[in-house]
Amino acid sequence: GKSPAGRRVLINLIVAFLPAAVLGLLLDDIISAALFSTVPVIAALALGGVYMIVLDRWRLRKHRNQPEQDASPETDSIAAMTIKQALIIGFMQCLAMWPGTSRSMMTITAGVLVGLKPKQAAEFSFLLGLPTLGGACVYKLIKNIHESNQADVPNMFEVFGPVVFLVGLGVATVSAAFAVKWLVGFLNKHGLEAFGWYRLVLAAALGGLIAGGVVQLGPEEEAAIELPADATNDRANTETDDG
Repeated sequence: GKSPAGRRVLINLIVAFLPAAVLGLLLDDIISAALFSTVPVIAALALGGVYMIVLDRWRLRKHRNQPEQDASPETDSIAAMTIKQALIIGFMQCLAMWPGTSRSMMTITAGVLVGLKPKQAAEFSFLLGLPTLGGACVYKLIKNIHESNQADVPNMFEVFGPVVFLVGLGVATVSAAFAVKWLVGFLNKHGLEAFGWYRLVLAAALGGLIAGGVVQLGPEEEAAIELPADATNDRANTETDDG
């Protein structure tokens, strides 16, 4: 924020973050109850895969097949983004609240759709992930502590201990730094199609595992009913965001 370009990036990040911040607070419980089950998650994985393949062939291939002639620091930077572009990306990010939908996928593809180059879209996506995922983690943590106190049961810190969280945070930070650099280069050379096929394979594999009874996916209440009585105390629920 110490330069005009930096301030533009900061403003755009705030604008893009606001839709998810508002809708996330309003719809969190509804989404968890209605969409965190087998059919919606597998549908999100499969539809996301098709979406990435189609978008790659429609919009991204031209960036790889046509060398950039007019690149400059002014036009080839996320500082050149407009508030309108940032707002559209922010609303597209809200679609990732649907379990099984990738936040990175929605924000990167939204960037491409509003006119950003793949490199710009990926960079802005990962910057936007800092306030979005950070805010979601803080919200979930406060919610967990509040609900644990009300139910008089241990919260996450008491169950796992602070060391686990610190190690997880450190590993995630280091791996994300490498992932960002790798992904930007991969998108410029190969696009999103490979990730689309990966999601289709994952959806088919997950569907097969669920049908075979190997994996169980659903709201906590439904899963708890099917567990033996002596196993309910050992059950740990895990919700994942790709994000």
